[in-house]
Amino acid sequence: MKTAVIGGSGYAGGELLRLLAVHPFFHVINVSAHTNAGEAITSVHPHLQSYAGRTFDTVESIDFSAVELVFLALPHGESAALIAKIPTDVKIVDLGADFRLEDSSKWEKYYRGNHAGAWVYGLPELCEGQREAITKETRVANPGCYATSISLGVAPAVDIIDISDIVVVAASGTTGAGRNAKINLIGSEVMGSLTSYKFGGVHQHTPEIEQALAALSGKNVKISFTPILAPMPRGILSTITAKLIAPLTTESAHAVFSKAYENEYFVDVLPLGQMPKTAALTGSNKVQIQVAVDEHTNRLIISVAIDNLGKGAASQAIQNANLICGFHEGAGLSADGLGA
Repeated sequence: MKTAVIGGSGYAGGELLRLLAVHPFFHVINVSAHTNAGEAITSVHPHLQSYAGRTFDTVESIDFSAVELVFLALPHGESAALIAKIPTDVKIVDLGADFRLEDSSKWEKYYRGNHAGAWVYGLPELCEGQREAITKETRVANPGCYATSISLGVAPAVDIIDISDIVVVAASGTTGAGRNAKINLIGSEVMGSLTSYKFGGVHQHTPEIEQALAALSGKNVKISFTPILAPMPRGILSTITAKLIAPLTTESAHAVFSKAYENEYFVDVLPLGQMPKTAALTGSNKVQIQVAVDEHTNRLIISVAIDNLGKGAASQAIQNANLICGFHEGAGLSADGLGA
């Protein structure tokens, strides 16, 4: 299928290009980049020698009528403005937030600007029926990176915890902040240090997570979420806690999660005693999960690791594209990480 990547100069765009270079069905014919238009793709992504000799296009130069599939890897708020230029029969996966939220008031609160509407939410493993819902659509809203790890971490537990009071502390690598130069993201500032950001429950993935879990449970969901910038390029480790409705053992909680994800190829509930590790997932579309019960406080503790550029962005976008195009959802995707 003839494929275009819009926003190919960013970290997520680069990871998309890396994965698409070996995809058996998607052939990249256009790669756009706003400020880098006209430059060699390898000047921005020197590791992508598969694209040697090719340059970034301008969006205006792309004939979308000649394209069958489009990946949008743009900053939040920019995808909606481009949609009118893309024919309705072209399949689209949007890696931005523009079409994730159903509630316009939530969009205005967390993102500001006009609400563009909502597309099907592209998290196939979220619940029974979600994968089928995605396959019936032609346009998919790819979930946020934090939202992916937290929603999949909480989903199996919605009937055994108090979902009106979920607490999450999650650390992400610096690629999650984008590629624009910022003083707080340079190596001298980041290395050997941890710091919270968007402190006080204001991170934009909060309503997305609450929306996904509310749809799953049919109940009012409240999440207190604190993100942390970690001194590593990529990866997310989320620690989730919630009060149990009734006493439960770690073994029983582990059995609940194992049952929930027993048929999910990209989600691994690790054996008891083994903890999720971000480095184990670099370059992978996998999710690693571990659970425990803190009997002292009667709280369920859930640890989740993903690659923020993989399952949190690019590889999940390809998983969704595979589904809406009728291919095996694992086509072109790696289940194994690169390791340390």
